[in-house]
This record gives sequence, C-alpha cells and structure tokens, in this order.
Amino acid sequence: MYDWANSTFATTVLAALLPAYFAGEVVGPDGVMIGGTVYSAVTLWGFVVALAAFLIFLVAPVLGAISDFSATKKKFLLSFAYGGSLFTILLFFCQSGDVFKTLLIFLFAQIGFIAGNVFYDAFLPQITTEDKIDWVSGKGFSYGYLGGGIQFAIALGLVAGHQQLGISQQMAARIALAMAGVWWAGFTLFTLKYLREAPSSETMPEAYRDKPMIAAYVAVGFSRLIKTTRKVGRFRHILLFLIAFMLYNDGIQTVINMATIYGKDELGLKTTTLMLTLLVIQSIAIVGALTFSRLAEFIGTKRAVMITLVIWSGIVIYAYFIQSAVEYFILGICVGIVLGGSQALSRSLYGSMIPEEASAEFYAFYSIFSKFSAIWGPMAFAIIRQVAGTSRLSIVSLIVFFIAGLILLAFVDEKKAREAKIAGAF
Repeated sequence: MYDWANSTFATTVLAALLPAYFAGEVVGPDGVMIGGTVYSAVTLWGFVVALAAFLIFLVAPVLGAISDFSATKKKFLLSFAYGGSLFTILLFFCQSGDVFKTLLIFLFAQIGFIAGNVFYDAFLPQITTEDKIDWVSGKGFSYGYLGGGIQFAIALGLVAGHQQLGISQQMAARIALAMAGVWWAGFTLFTLKYLREAPSSETMPEAYRDKPMIAAYVAVGFSRLIKTTRKVGRFRHILLFLIAFMLYNDGIQTVINMATIYGKDELGLKTTTLMLTLLVIQSIAIVGALTFSRLAEFIGTKRAVMITLVIWSGIVIYAYFIQSAVEYFILGICVGIVLGGSQALSRSLYGSMIPEEASAEFYAFYSIFSKFSAIWGPMAFAIIRQVAGTSRLSIVSLIVFFIAGLILLAFVDEKKAREAKIAGAF
C-alpha cells in the first residue's frame, strides 16, 4: 500500500503535471534571468532533480546503516514519507513567478520521495520468503501503478474540466498537486498501522558509548557503511548486478523521462495524446508487473529480467521508426508491458541476494546506483539530439545501455549469491 501511496508523486508531480506547470506558469517560455544568464525551465528542473539525487547519495548509506543497527527503518520511512508529502502539499502555494520557492519546495519533496523508498525497499526481504519475493515486489509495483494512475486521472480531469468547475487552469493544477500530497500522506497510514519491524538485538559498541547519542549512531553508521562497502566490493555477484542494473536502468529511466519530450519534439503530438498514453502505460504496467513476477517463478528471476531487456531493446528500435500518434500509443503499450516487470524483478532479485540484517544498507547502495544511472542516459540523449539534430538517433542509441546491462547480468550467479548469504559470508 505504500506503493499505492507514494506513486502519485512519481506520476502526477514528478513525471507529468509539475514539470508542465513549472515550465508554462511558474517560469514561462522566456526563462528566468540569474546572474546575467537566462535559464530555461528545463535546465532549472534538471539541476534540482540532480541536486536531490546527490544529497541522497551523501546521506542514504549512512542512514541505512543506522536504521539497520537500531531497527528504525519504519521511523525513517515514515519521517521521509510525511516530510515529502507535506512539501508536496505546499506546492499549492507556488504561483507564476515563484521560481525559487517552487524549486526549493520540490527539492524537499523529491528528497522525501527518494529517501523514503530506500527504507521501504529494505523491508522487502524481511516481509516475504525467497519463493514469494518476486510476486510481492511485483504486487507492490502493480498497486503503485494503479494508485498513481487513479490519482493522475483525477488530476487530469480536474485540469481539463477547470472551466466547468469555475476555476482557472492554474488553480486546478495547484489543487491537483496538493491532492497528490494528501493522497501520499493519507494512504501511508496503512504503513503506519500494519507494517511491523523486529526490535534490534545489537548493542552500542563500547568505543561509542561515551559519545552523545546522535554522534554515537552516526559513528556506528559510518563504521557499518565502510564494512558494507568492502563486502560489496568482495562479492562479485553483488557488484556485477549493481553495475548491470546501473546500465540497463539508465536506459529505462531515460525512456521514462524523455518519452513525452520525444513525442512532442520529434512527432509533434498533442498534449492530450501524450497524457493519455501515460495513463495507458500506468494501466498496462499493472498487468506487466504481475505477469513477469509469475514468469519468474517458472524460469527464474534473472532470466525474466533478461527477457525484459530484450524487449526494451526492441522498443527503442521501434521508437526510431514511429511517425504517428497511433504508433506512439502502441509504443506506450509495449513500455507498459515491460516497465513494471523490469523494475519489480530487479528489486526482488537484489533483495534475494543480500542479508536481511543489513537490508537498508544494501538498498541504499541500490538506490545510489539507480539515481546515479539516471544521469548518463538523458545526457547522451541530449548530446546526440544536439549534434544530430534529431531525437530519433537519441532514442535508438539507448539500446547500448540495454545490451551492455544484459551481457553483464548474464554473468551474475544467483545461486552463489544466495549460498554466500546462507553461509554467513556477509
């Protein structure tokens, strides 16, 4: 249900409504002057998204280590969830010209979203068994696509019908953004009530007992982080998976982030067509996540992920040739089929290979590789678009990320990874 709760931020705020509102209403087509230089809305947006990822990169591993040691994953999860949802609600107060206020509020909301997911994912190995981990992960993603899709549909209806409601389109967008925060906060109550976390069995090392409590926990966090980093480096299967994931996830995130721009820039599609396609992706992804989770039970998780990467490769090739709205719509259906499966199975495959007692630490690394990977694909897309003058070469170039990730993933030995975990090698 936390997927159901926070996916509305990913869909309505991050992917669709806020970027359009920020560019069209807050900044405007002429950009904003800062220090004698004019910056576009796209540039400012990219800077803030990158800054949020960098800040999480700095603190997530230490916080993950602290939460594993003190059994406070749930507290961290709820703190970031309610902090993020609060700042999402505050987006209601951002109006035309409020550039820096909007960016600052969005920055804190984005940090809450990303950091909350670190601790949320860390519960996966602890709330299920190895034979059910793929299904549980897939079910979580499917709930997220459904919840996010429903709230996004409501938001679009609100914006599209603003005249009938007697409000401006700007006010409709502000209400829809605040509604996303309320949705996130409200459905997180399921997590607050039902999620359980076993108490910690560890005691504070003697060397840190004389320090103030916060300083002691930070010291323990850094100590555990160093040990975890060494372990990740020693175990080839974990490191190989993370590198493979970083590559193919780069391709996935670039398709997600650039698909709307590609449809607008290269195909000249209407905004309504683009938003409808996004809704279709959300709907199809529900079935895709569950289908690939079931498939993984028969052929293995790694093989199922590899199949999704082959399909992703075909998708970017198909995207190179499309010309019409109908073909773009078909592209959205194909993306929806593999989107949920590739994300859900990647999360569960990693969860099956890491130790439960250090899950937050290891999922902090997973989050770091995930966010770090989201840099290079869009950068390559932009450079190729600038040099070639067309987005078609940019989109087909993403096949390099999928193929490279596929090859590295083939060398990941699931069996050895699980044997090492059982043997207490960590």
